[in-house]
Amino acid sequence: MADSITEQRLRGETVPELDLTHAEWQSGSQGVGDVQIAFVEGYIAMRNGRSPEIPALIFTPVEWRAFVLGAREGEFDLT
Repeated sequence: MADSITEQRLRGETVPELDLTHAEWQSGSQGVGDVQIAFVEGYIAMRNGRSPEIPALIFTPVEWRAFVLGAREGEFDLT
């Protein structure tokens, strides 16, 4: 059986190249945030909406869930 994407990433392997050309980018609920996300081919792409030319970060669904839960719990609060 093939390894999961998460197991591959833990071993240092990368996710496949995704074509984000036609991705439907979504901003936060206010529509004015710098962070945008798109759901593409079973992955979640995240980019800086003010600098869309900078490569997007790509997450597996498991990685995205861990990120969102950590953010909700204040894991990334720098104040």
